[in-house]
Amino acid sequence: MTERLPSSSPARGGTVAPLPPARFAYDRHTWKEIAHLLANLPLAVFGFVYVMTVLFTSLWLTVTVIGFPLLAAGLMGARQLGKLERARARALLGVRVDEPSPLPLRRRGRNDGGVFAQLWMALKDPVGWRTVLYDVIRLPWGVVTFVITLVSLFVLWPVLPYIARGLANADRAMVRGLLSPSDELERRIAELESDRGVVVDTAAADLRRIERDLHDGAQARLVNLAMGLGLAKEKLLEGQADEHVAAMVEEAHGEVKLALQELRDLARGIHPAVLTDRGLDAALSAVASRCTVPVKVTVDLTARPVAAIEGIAYFTVSELLQNVSKHSGARSATVDVWRADDRLLIQVRDDGRGGARLDGGTGMRGLADRLGAVDGLFVVDSPEGGPTSVTAELPWRDRDGG
Repeated sequence: MTERLPSSSPARGGTVAPLPPARFAYDRHTWKEIAHLLANLPLAVFGFVYVMTVLFTSLWLTVTVIGFPLLAAGLMGARQLGKLERARARALLGVRVDEPSPLPLRRRGRNDGGVFAQLWMALKDPVGWRTVLYDVIRLPWGVVTFVITLVSLFVLWPVLPYIARGLANADRAMVRGLLSPSDELERRIAELESDRGVVVDTAAADLRRIERDLHDGAQARLVNLAMGLGLAKEKLLEGQADEHVAAMVEEAHGEVKLALQELRDLARGIHPAVLTDRGLDAALSAVASRCTVPVKVTVDLTARPVAAIEGIAYFTVSELLQNVSKHSGARSATVDVWRADDRLLIQVRDDGRGGARLDGGTGMRGLADRLGAVDGLFVVDSPEGGPTSVTAELPWRDRDGG
């Protein structure tokens, strides 16, 4: 099976799910299209009445202080009508259109003009105005589609699937043309907002992991060490310098060494020193040496990427090799890292049993989200029986800012 997680949202602009060709025998796609066309009229009447009421009322009241705020509120309400139409097209027509970014009204401060700046932003909102246009032209179109579909359902039912497909395709074009985000920048903003949430969640999870490791590991050992040294001190002050005290000191010494080892492991999990000092080649070789499966590492890089990308690449390979050790049942594995133009590519292969999935509970979903947050890609090719090949792709940025 092959699974691919892109760095952006599930759809860029408007996309249509693959539909079977129209035929005389009605299938579920045809019935969905017929239901959409019959629902056009009542929803178009509602949208037209709303738009006309808001527009005319607002225009008449522009001579007063409440006209423009009422128009702004009406445009924000039109946004909700557009959201309803996108959901209907998604459910019945298979059209997936990105949701436009919300108006950043709450982010505006007093230095940006306060209430008047927010009012002006709402009044010039292109998403709201395009939804208004959509609701205006939908009334005559809703009448036409309702009448044609209803008549064809009783008179032309043998060819109704073809008629419904043609009318539904026109509806799909309207949704993509008028209800999609205004431009590529709008879509990119939505993607970045989603990625920012992933980054925040990942950072919070990492902080909780570090706190848990410190509390359950090194901190507990240091507490035991302090108690043991305290007891040894009391016995020494009492003049009981016997073998029992020596054993307590020896035990405390062992606790110190274990605590230091756990702190080293924790530091390596945050950011290993070998990665900072010597780069990906040495760091990945160190990770491969700890894997229970023989791993061949090949790093073909003439320069080092920026530290953030290098760190993500390191932890991606580290997590994948842990999965190889725990779940694959493989006899050997390979790690290849190279640069292709402005991308850093990583490929981890193993000859194990296969069957790896993004939702398989092996941490791959988290890796995919982490790569997606920096505009990367994560592809898993792991048929049952193996072999497994995982490819990760990251944007390349030089350390000197290039």
